[in-house]
Amino acid sequence: MDIRIPAADGEIDGYLAVPSGDGPFPAVVLIHDVFGLNQDAREITDRYAAAGYLALSPDLYSRGGMIRCVKRTFQDLFAREGRAFADIEAARALVAGRDDATGKVGVVGFCMGGGFALAAASRDFDASAPYYGQLPKDLSALDGACPIVGSFGGKDFSLRGAAAKLEAALTERGIPHDVKEYPDAGHGFANHYRPAPLAALAKVTGMGYHEPSDSDAWRRVIAFFEEHLQPSVLK
Repeated sequence: MDIRIPAADGEIDGYLAVPSGDGPFPAVVLIHDVFGLNQDAREITDRYAAAGYLALSPDLYSRGGMIRCVKRTFQDLFAREGRAFADIEAARALVAGRDDATGKVGVVGFCMGGGFALAAASRDFDASAPYYGQLPKDLSALDGACPIVGSFGGKDFSLRGAAAKLEAALTERGIPHDVKEYPDAGHGFANHYRPAPLAALAKVTGMGYHEPSDSDAWRRVIAFFEEHLQPSVLK
């Protein structure tokens, strides 16, 4: 369902998917890619709810749409502070405080959202799953991060070497992690680009969905979240 999320300066748009059953449930906040809170983002949110998680996707472009907001959102990501982070925290607080929530919250992000998921890992989340997210220039930003399960494409030339660099940084810091690079996948391998012209453009640029890589990454993320987000009595 589409909802409004209370934020520091009013409300922002979001999409919430609730699992069947009585709960309580662990939760995930899903951060969309550069294309915004589109149908693909909603379908991924539904997928997490079907797996037993309260799933909430905040719309980081709520205050003016993609064209007006994308530049400022990236500025917040690179600065590691700003309104986008406040909106992500507002989403986290909302799902953590629900009556049907356990209070454990993970964060998942794709592309731009993957960068936010990495940045948010050192904040108040309990586990983070960045998909092909930009690493912080200063890896000390990962100090104190929650457990991280990262997924990258070997054909993603914009993030060449990122998986190995993240693996080394997390190992050095003793942060529980599972980082994998998929050799046959490019950027956006877990996303469905729509409409058709966008899908065609993505394919030409080496982006686009790759089912084997997406399926394996999904299996890894769910197993990782079960370990770090599910109540101990269920383990």
